[in-house]
Amino acid sequence: MSNERSDTYLNDRLDWNLLRTFLAIARERSVSRAATRLHLTQPAVSQALRRLEDQLGMRLVDRHGPRIEVTQAGIEVQQIAEDVYGTISRLSLAKVDGDHDISGVVRLNTVSGIDFPAYDSFLAEFHRDYPRIELESQEMRSADVVSSLQQKAATLGLTPRRTLPKKVESRVFLRQRYALFCGRHHPLFGRTDLRTSDLVSEKFVSFTGDKVGDHMSPLTFFRDEMGFTERVIGSSSSMWEVKRFIFAGFGIGCLPEHVVREDIVQGRFQRLPPDEGVADLDVHLLWSIDRKFSAAETAFLDALHGFIDRETGAVV
Repeated sequence: MSNERSDTYLNDRLDWNLLRTFLAIARERSVSRAATRLHLTQPAVSQALRRLEDQLGMRLVDRHGPRIEVTQAGIEVQQIAEDVYGTISRLSLAKVDGDHDISGVVRLNTVSGIDFPAYDSFLAEFHRDYPRIELESQEMRSADVVSSLQQKAATLGLTPRRTLPKKVESRVFLRQRYALFCGRHHPLFGRTDLRTSDLVSEKFVSFTGDKVGDHMSPLTFFRDEMGFTERVIGSSSSMWEVKRFIFAGFGIGCLPEHVVREDIVQGRFQRLPPDEGVADLDVHLLWSIDRKFSAAETAFLDALHGFIDRETGAVV
């Protein structure tokens, strides 16, 4: 078969579902995890991989027991599949009605626990100005927020700053200072004579991203530098679950100061030393610089940048 006929055959016959299945395998580096992610059986996923390799005439992965290693050809196919995935995910985004009102969908992926009343007011104002633009927001891990932007499956992301790929841009969205707190059910609650050295033997509640190399590394460094020795007894990727565990007395833990301000007034939480707090972990707005934005996405991003500019000016 000539190259020209082969290309035409692929254009006409290649099943997107095979690419989608391979994309899950390449991302997960595991057939079993890909099957779980796609809600399919392992044999079905393996069969789809074999069919795609047969249609393309190339080996896409090498198998080492349960571990999968993507070949160089597989890496190139994965990159193409990522672009296709992003394009398909945006098919519903650009819609304009007969009166030329901007409509469409803006997809926003965010980490848990972003508490920002001024942003809430911004959203209300934006909705009044653009009532036909829909927002879809998903809560996920910081790494997945960045990944969704690389795949062009999301318009923008909100997450604490982490190492970013070259084609993902960022700016500060919300400044956050983390401090140590205990809840009303903890033995330390109500004590006013505490020093940082008094806390080193206390059990901890932490975020699942609170480890060296992740986006919350500064919290890990603080514990190590201060000599905290006790184990983590509760953890979650959700801000609200971490807050719940701390309130219940499982252990002490770090939270953004503004998130528990009202709880302190209500006697639910107590701020612990050190007085200067633990670390600054600002939330950043992320977007892909090589993504072609729809009219709805452009309107939202322009308005959001204007909001951040005003907030920054207000702070200054």
